[in-house]
Amino acid sequence: MQPNELRKKLHGVISFPVTPFKKDLSLDLDGLRKNLRAVLEHPICAIIAPAGTGEIHCLSPAEHLAVVKTVVAEVNGQVPVLTGVGFNPPIAVEQAKQAAAGVNGILAFPPYYQSMDDDGLLAYYKGIADATTLGMIIYSRDWVNPSPALVEKFAQNIPRLVAWKDGQADIRRYQMIRQHVGDRLHWIGGAGDDAVPGYYSIGIRTFTSSIANVAPKLSLRLHELASAGHSTELTKLMNELIVPLYALRAKRKGYEVSAMKAMMDLIGLAGGPVRPPLVDLRPEEVDALKATIKLWKPWL
Repeated sequence: MQPNELRKKLHGVISFPVTPFKKDLSLDLDGLRKNLRAVLEHPICAIIAPAGTGEIHCLSPAEHLAVVKTVVAEVNGQVPVLTGVGFNPPIAVEQAKQAAAGVNGILAFPPYYQSMDDDGLLAYYKGIADATTLGMIIYSRDWVNPSPALVEKFAQNIPRLVAWKDGQADIRRYQMIRQHVGDRLHWIGGAGDDAVPGYYSIGIRTFTSSIANVAPKLSLRLHELASAGHSTELTKLMNELIVPLYALRAKRKGYEVSAMKAMMDLIGLAGGPVRPPLVDLRPEEVDALKATIKLWKPWL
C-alpha cells in the first residue's frame, strides 16, 4: 500500500488491540485471533498492533514479529494493518523491516532518550521512514511533544510521513500545530476515547480507540456523534460509560492497559494478565468493573 493510499483510509476509528498473555505470561496468539475476529465484525478503518495498548514495550523482538504476523494473517486485507516500532534506531529499523512484508504502515514511537536535540529527533524518525517504502505515522507521546515549527520540519524532510497521532491531549497546542502545518499531514486523536469531544471540536475525524477492544460499536458511535455535532447523546455516553472507565484507568500507572484486559476477560474475550512493570487490577477493582458491565451491555 502506497503512503498516500494508506492516508486516505485513515478516517474513523483505529483499533489498538491488546496483546493477550496466558497465566505464565507467554503470548496467547489464539486469543489474539479471537479478539481480532470480534473487532473485524465492525467497520473500523485500521488496526495497529502491537502498540501501547498492546504492551509493545514488554515484547521481545521475536514476540513483536509473531504478533504482527498473526494480525496480518487474521485481518487478511480487510483493513490496513500498521505496527508500532521504536526504542532506538537499530531496533526500530529492524522491527520496521521485518514487518514490512505484511503490514501497510508504521507507527513510530518515541526513542529511549528523553533530552533530545531537534536534529537528533528528526534523524531518528527519518531513519525509520527510510527503512521501508511504507507510510509512517509519528506518535507524539511522553517526552516527544514538539513545537509546530518542528512538526513542520518533520513533514518537510520525511516524505513518507503521512499522519500525526497526538498522545498529549493538549487541544490548544494540537490546534496550533494543525494550523501551522496544514493538510500536509492527516491528524489523528490518540490520547484516549475520553478526548473525542475535544479532538472533534477542532476538526479531527480519526481517533485511536482502546475501547474498541471491548465495544467497537461504541467507539464507532462516538465517531458518528462527534462528527455530526450531536452533543446531547455524546455527552450522555461520555458521562455514563467513558469517563467512569477512564477514572478507573487513572487510578494506577499502567491501568490504561490493565483495565481493558480485565474488561475483556469479563465479557469472554482474551485479555489475560499484564506483564511487569504494569500491574493487574486489584480484586475489588475487578468487582467494581463487573458492576459497570451492565451499563455497557447494549454496546457489547
